[in-house]
Amino acid sequence: MSQIASTTEPGNSTTDRLAAMAHETIDRVTPKANRAELDMRNTAARTVEGVKHLEEQALETASKSMHSVQSFIEKNPLTAAGIAFAAGALLSVLIRR
Repeated sequence: MSQIASTTEPGNSTTDRLAAMAHETIDRVTPKANRAELDMRNTAARTVEGVKHLEEQALETASKSMHSVQSFIEKNPLTAAGIAFAAGALLSVLIRR
């Protein structure tokens, strides 16, 4: 009879023991989870900065290329027209196939 009484007393039930174990596990894991979250946030922030830098470089390269093309067209309008015609004709042949 004392065995039954001890398992029904508050704090001695299986549910209470499992809850205590769960709380201990959470308390042990929380600092590690917090550190992992912080590391992930820092990595994400660095990645965003890297992508922004790559975007800026791509825009700068595209702008320089566009300027070069415009400069070539201004200096060589007939050659540029001939190149455009040839490219159009080639593209037309390729599309028809």
